[in-house]
Amino acid sequence: MAVTTFLARVVQSLKLSSCHYVSLKQVFAAAAQGCTAAFIAAILSAMCEPLVNRLLVKRMTVGQAWNEMTLSLVAGFFLTTFPTNMLKFPVFEVINRAMTFTTLSAGLSGLVSGWLFCTIMLPVTNYRFRKSMGWEIKPALLYQAYIPTVTRDIIYGWARGLVGPWLLEFFAPTTFFRKAMVFGLTIWASCIISSPCNEWRGFTLQPKEKKLPFSEYFKPINYARSTGIGSAIMGIALMIGMLVTPYAEESFGYLKEHTAVALGIVAVVVIGIVALSK
Repeated sequence: MAVTTFLARVVQSLKLSSCHYVSLKQVFAAAAQGCTAAFIAAILSAMCEPLVNRLLVKRMTVGQAWNEMTLSLVAGFFLTTFPTNMLKFPVFEVINRAMTFTTLSAGLSGLVSGWLFCTIMLPVTNYRFRKSMGWEIKPALLYQAYIPTVTRDIIYGWARGLVGPWLLEFFAPTTFFRKAMVFGLTIWASCIISSPCNEWRGFTLQPKEKKLPFSEYFKPINYARSTGIGSAIMGIALMIGMLVTPYAEESFGYLKEHTAVALGIVAVVVIGIVALSK
């Protein structure tokens, strides 16, 4: 009964009237920002995510993980990070922005955002993770580590809903650049707050034949390495995404009117990535 009442409250709070046209435009703007951030994060993630995942799951040192990095690995993994980011980033930004138009509190709306995002996107997350590690991909494993992942995403969404308004009030940014910096700082702080659950997820995802015991896996230096690099990637990517969105929208508008130029750029990029991946 309590669950039914809660869901009814969420549905009721999401009802939009015709006067909310501007709000819908803001939701689509969030999707555009998410797409831009997705492209930037795809580049950063292709370079850093295989490294971070080795720090998180295999508990390698930075030097050991770096020795496994190759140009072909990075180029090949970009073919995974880009399409999966184009799903994950816009979806979360739209969910997160849509929650701001509800009657739910900041913490509760963040909780709902994290739960929805994880439940919808976990197969994409796990597919990408296994690709970065070079592991076999099986449909049965695409919902692996659901409990730690959904807990992480719920805490992340809750933290973002609370930290964002507090940082905006504290710094009171007056320029677009400063607002983007505060936004990036919000993402970074939210990742830090939810990082213990990310460690829990990494512990759960260890292969059975090489699984470290709890006492060996959880060490402060390992935690600091994986959390610091991962949080920085997220914060920087979304900050830059916010900064370049106006320019990206202009560029997309130009390419929409000049289809031949757009197809030429896409062809060159794809050929270059395929050549490097080989």
